[in-house]
Amino acid sequence: MNAPDHSGPAGAEAVRPTIGRAGLAKTLRKWFQKDGAWALLLLAPNILGFLAFTLIPVLGSFLLSFTSWDMLSPIEWVGTDNYVNLIKDETFVKVFWNTIYFAGVSVPLGMVISLLLAVALDRNIRFKKFYRAAYFLPVVSSMVAVAVVWQFIYNPEYGLLNYFLGLVGIHGPNWLTSTAWAMPAVILTSIWKNAGFNMLIFLAGLQGISESYYEAAELDGAGKLHQFLYVTIPLLSPTTFFVTVMSFIGSFQVFDTVFLMTQGGPARSTSVIVHYLYENAFKYFNMGYASAMAYVLFFMVFIVTLVQFWYQKKWSVY
Repeated sequence: MNAPDHSGPAGAEAVRPTIGRAGLAKTLRKWFQKDGAWALLLLAPNILGFLAFTLIPVLGSFLLSFTSWDMLSPIEWVGTDNYVNLIKDETFVKVFWNTIYFAGVSVPLGMVISLLLAVALDRNIRFKKFYRAAYFLPVVSSMVAVAVVWQFIYNPEYGLLNYFLGLVGIHGPNWLTSTAWAMPAVILTSIWKNAGFNMLIFLAGLQGISESYYEAAELDGAGKLHQFLYVTIPLLSPTTFFVTVMSFIGSFQVFDTVFLMTQGGPARSTSVIVHYLYENAFKYFNMGYASAMAYVLFFMVFIVTLVQFWYQKKWSVY
């Protein structure tokens, strides 16, 4: 008997292996047994959310920064005109320096206050847990409530701050309506609001320092001040670096404090980049111009962060 001929198309179809449901399930099971496949599956919702709500909007706003669009008329490509106009915009220059002023004062002063609070609460004192909770309470409080409280404190006629200044013979200014004092008032409120968070970060760093370092320093005759300067601060350098980076990023993005307390006034003395960006986007509907501002702010934060990473190797002990 002659063997069947499988050389033709019909024969090739007859011997072609087929994968049924069982084989497909087995193949998928082997693939999902790999750690990478499971990781990809579990990360898929986060990745899709990042793409939909972060990456794609960021890329879209970058393209939008080269256009003119008021959300009603068609988008018009203008190239780099928005960035050139920013340089010529006196209001933008003013809010740019206001942002630098806010960050340059609030970050160092806030970090010093937070560090001193952390050192004080790291000791064995009575009601230590109560004090920690009390200092952290403003962090979790609504900014609306905080703004209302501090507007009352800053009130020139019956505010608590001017009342206490009057007890020592000082006539307090009109804090939130003075071009000279409005920004310091906003800075003080921001420091009070965020000091508790940085305090907890510093407190965690302090508790990670071994007592053996202080014992060795004490044996060498170092007092409390020298222990703080030559033991605590150097060993806190990684924590200080983290707090510095996060504080600068947050200070460049400040908006709610300004918006709720002063609306950028008086005479734009407290208006910052994000506040001016908000006005252009949602009051004047200059979406392309606002997008250009957003990327100027992005590069400011990016450069400041790079500089801090660059200098971190010089002042960090790790």
